[in-house]
Amino acid sequence: MLGANDGIVSTASLIVGVAAATATRNDVLIAGVAGLVAGAMSMAAGEYVSVSSQSDTERADITRERKELSDNIAFELDELADVYVTRGVDRELALRVAEQMMAKDALTAHARDELGISEITTARPVQAALTSAATFSLGAAMPLLMVVVAPVGTLVPVVSVASLAFLALLGAVGARAGGRSAGRRFDADGGAASAGHLRCIGGGINDVPSMLQDRSSLMRFAVTSQGRRKQSFPGRQFSKS
Repeated sequence: MLGANDGIVSTASLIVGVAAATATRNDVLIAGVAGLVAGAMSMAAGEYVSVSSQSDTERADITRERKELSDNIAFELDELADVYVTRGVDRELALRVAEQMMAKDALTAHARDELGISEITTARPVQAALTSAATFSLGAAMPLLMVVVAPVGTLVPVVSVASLAFLALLGAVGARAGGRSAGRRFDADGGAASAGHLRCIGGGINDVPSMLQDRSSLMRFAVTSQGRRKQSFPGRQFSKS
């Protein structure tokens, strides 16, 4: 869901900005597709690096646990039993369970119950990268679809409104998947912030022709854009998800 949200917001912002500069439909489509490809590659690369670091940490933990098992098996038995005791198992029963689990596969038992690493939860960098790129592309395709079907003169309002609707739809889907109310899941303040983001970029790009006249215009543009951002996002800090 997070990758799809990023795809919607970033691509819609780019489309609105280019469309506000009175570009043709083809120009807007090219810019949108370029944003989709660049965003998907960026998301995939970032996710791969992040999950690879997690995978390296897991491998290091397993290597250390293997060494501890070979150095002091009795201590590791007590350690595993303590894990079961903290989960509510009687001490005597916990020792018997730990002995039986370690007799079958000591490293797997410690990795799963002590470290929280299993075949299901282990980090998979390639899978994470492909999933992130796919979800971003799916989200970015939504505002691009509006460029194809909407009249050129109405691209800015149509893409802006449609993008907010897509964000609300994804929020409702996520809420339903998580067992929460769809109405509570949609953050009105977040939607307003997204609208302000689109409006800020669109207005800034629309000022480009006059900005290029002289250097003083460039300075006025920078001050104006900064003021718009402060008005659109009072006291808020945003970071990339």
